[in-house]
Amino acid sequence: MVPCVYHTMQLTPDSVLITIVILIFSVIVHEVAHGYAANALGDPTARLAGRLTLNPVPHIDLIGSILIPAFLVFTHAGILFGWAKPVPYNPYNLKNQRWGEAMVAFAGPATNLAIAILFAFVVRAAGAGILPAAAGAFAVIIVFVNLFLGLFNLIPIPPFDGYTFLSSVLPYKHTMKMRSIEQHIMAMGPMGLILVLFLFIFLFSTPFYNFVVYLFRLLVGV
Repeated sequence: MVPCVYHTMQLTPDSVLITIVILIFSVIVHEVAHGYAANALGDPTARLAGRLTLNPVPHIDLIGSILIPAFLVFTHAGILFGWAKPVPYNPYNLKNQRWGEAMVAFAGPATNLAIAILFAFVVRAAGAGILPAAAGAFAVIIVFVNLFLGLFNLIPIPPFDGYTFLSSVLPYKHTMKMRSIEQHIMAMGPMGLILVLFLFIFLFSTPFYNFVVYLFRLLVGV
């Protein structure tokens, strides 16, 4: 699962639509990256399930990918919040049992951050007149969405990738405690995820958003 909360206060209606499309595909790329990492490390579960594809259909979650984002857009909530179906994998199949889960967890955010850096060059090229301004405007959204998505999922709270990464690199006794906490939250279903996200929004959304904006400006040079 790759949840994302994204502020939309400064976007026009057209930009919101483009942002939703970019967000959906960025989330899908994130999930596929998890699957490819797991497959490379010895677990074919995602590949055998047909999830190593950019086709959005196998990844779309009706509630998290369509209904909730649409509701937030039409109610002018000011944020986008959603998720895709998690790519399945079996950690016991991983060749590297010590670091395998951490590597799989990090693959998703790392891919989003790599995309952000790549398209930051497109933004800078458009600003220098090398590429059309329209390409730069499109790339700006890609950079911000992927930067936001990558950093957001590195936050070490369950069920984010940052939590899985941290629990995988800590000593065994701490790993077991962290996984127990995550299991309790996940047992609540979507409501558990929503509660965690809204707690984060209430406590940390403003400083986190400001941090993302700061890094965004460094990347694109504005």
